[in-house]
Formats: sequence, C-alpha cells, structure tokens
Amino acid sequence: MRILLVGEYSRLHNSLKEGLTALGHEVVLVGNRDGFKDYPVDIYINHSFQNKTLHKLKVGVYKLTGIDLGSIEIAYKVKKKLKTLQNFDVIQLINESSFQIQPKDEIKLIELLKSKTDKLYLLSCSYDHTNVKFMLNNGFKYSAITPYLKDNSLKDFYKFKLHYVNKEFTLLHQYVYGVFTGVIATDMDYHLPLIDDVKYLGLIPNPINTNKIVYQPLTIEGKIKIFHGINTHSALTKGNIFFTESLEIIEEKYGNQIEIATTSNIPYKDYIKLYDDCHILLDMVYAYDQGYNALEAMAKGKVVFTGAEKEWLDYYGLKEDTVVINALPDVDYLVEKLSWLIEHPEKIMEISKNARAFVEKEHDYKNVAQKYLDTWIKN
Repeated sequence: MRILLVGEYSRLHNSLKEGLTALGHEVVLVGNRDGFKDYPVDIYINHSFQNKTLHKLKVGVYKLTGIDLGSIEIAYKVKKKLKTLQNFDVIQLINESSFQIQPKDEIKLIELLKSKTDKLYLLSCSYDHTNVKFMLNNGFKYSAITPYLKDNSLKDFYKFKLHYVNKEFTLLHQYVYGVFTGVIATDMDYHLPLIDDVKYLGLIPNPINTNKIVYQPLTIEGKIKIFHGINTHSALTKGNIFFTESLEIIEEKYGNQIEIATTSNIPYKDYIKLYDDCHILLDMVYAYDQGYNALEAMAKGKVVFTGAEKEWLDYYGLKEDTVVINALPDVDYLVEKLSWLIEHPEKIMEISKNARAFVEKEHDYKNVAQKYLDTWIKN
C-alpha cells in the first residue's frame, strides 16, 4: 500500500511508519516535526515567522486584520507539495487540525487530501473537539482540563485547548466527520470519549519500536535515582506540580538514599538519554493511559508514574502496580507510592521487567502497524 501520514505527535507517526515500512509498504510522512521535539519527517512543512521580528509581524497583522500569515504560508506550501505527489491508498491525519492552521485553511487542505485517496482516516491522540468537550463536561474524574474547571481564571492559559470547541473549530470538526472514513483512538484517554461515536473504528495502541530501545536491566547499587522531566508548556495540564511537591517531601525523607534529577524543555533526542540511568521516571498525572514518553521509558525498563487507571487495567487484564504506577493528583498518595518503592527495591526490579514485557506484547510497532492495515482494509 502507498500511505501518507500527515502530522506528528510524540513520535507516533514515525513509529507507525517504521512498522508499516517493515511490513513492505510505502510511507510518506509530512509535518512540522512537533515543534522543539524535532521528530524526523519526509516532507517538512512550517511557516517562516520563527524569529522574534517576524513573529511580531505575524501577530501584529493577525490582531489588525484577523489574517494569519503563517496559516496562509503553510497552506500554500502544502498545496504546492501535494500537487507533486501521486495518489495514496490511505491518508491518515494525526489530528483534526494536523497542520495547526486556521480552520478555514485546514478545510481546504483536507479537501485536497480527499482528492488524493478513497480512504481518509483521523487519529484521536491529542486534544480535539470530541475529547475537549468530554473533559469540559466532566467525562473523566480528572483530566488535563481539571485545573481550568477548578479555576476559570486560567482561561488564557487554556486558550489553545479551548479553541477546539469554538465556532470555527466546531465547523472544522463537523466537516472532518463528513468526509473521513473513520477515527481511531490511540489510548484510553481518547477511547472513552469516542465509545458511542458512529465513526469510531476502535482503539489501536501506540506503536513502539522496541528494536530501537534497548532494555536496561536495573541494578540498585547505592542510591535510587528518580527522574522528572518537565515540559513547561504543558506542565499545568500534565499535573507536574504534584510530582514537584512530592519530591520535596521524598528528598527530605530519604535524602541520603535517593538522587533526584529534574530537567525542563529538553529536545526528544537528548531527553531519552538523560534518564538512561534512572530507576523511577515521573511522567504525568492527568491521564488514564500511557503516552509516548511513558511507553518508551517502560520499554527501557524504568518504573514509570503515569496514567494507569482502572479502565486501562481492565482493558489489558492487569493488576495495579505490576507494570506502572498510576499517578494521581494527590501528593500524599504519590509520596506513599514513592516511599513503597524506595523501601522495597525488589519491587522496582519486578515492575521494570514487567514494563518491558508489556510494551513488547501490546505495543510492538509491527503488530500495531498490522492492526492499522487490518482496520484500513476492513473499513
């Protein structure tokens, strides 16, 4: 099959491409490298307004006229590039707004993509109209939008997330659902809002290329090392503050037994090296399932604090605290779990082995790629 993957988010499409290619398919990936994370793409598309001066010009023009120069440039570049490409058997978008441009321009590009294939699919793997609406309606007991629901003064910070339910993006969502073959969720946080959706094709787990991730059997000789990587742009929505406060207590309680490393806004290729020698990795609180950072750390054999709610346990038939540690927005709870691991290092070793085995079983990139192929062929 000839496949076009549009957009990138946390290396999902890169890993899927590797799986599809290994199975003998031709894959082209187009996108903007997911910002500072700088993931590889075959066709790089972004606007030119990156430095401070040009960015100010872009913002100024938008405020005065409502015209987004970056959106216009990206749309122009994508149209020009698409015209040089042959048709595809399948095209899949990472998001309803894969190009991250104004909805009216996004619609024009989707129209062009639709002319290139009979099968156009959508992923739900980040914020979109359906899951933001679900979060705003308290569909989860906690979510990335919980801080805003508790404090509406955070509205400006949540501007990007909330725009998925404004008039323009609602129209984009309605248009997308009119032309797409179907939507696929990548984990429990996106599966639950879609359960009753007529266009929903099911959950396909995130693909992880374990051939590229070396399992590192843990040894505990001396201090237990804890790693906390923070992306300041999403720290509020991931609940990093609960980890930060927990670590302050843990450091005071076990200062001579542990070593804590905290980083901020590290590019992906550097980030995955920095936590190589840690035993415990603190990923995120506001989640029911694991994202890419967590899964790749689990594949390396780290004990990860992340989303692992009952719905996830039931889906995979697992018991609590055997593969990962469910991170809750509760400092006392997090301190209790961290203390349990520090005082029972044998549990760290046990969970480490289970984590790698789980990723190999449920997230193998070739097996996951085959699930995508089966879904595309059937629908």
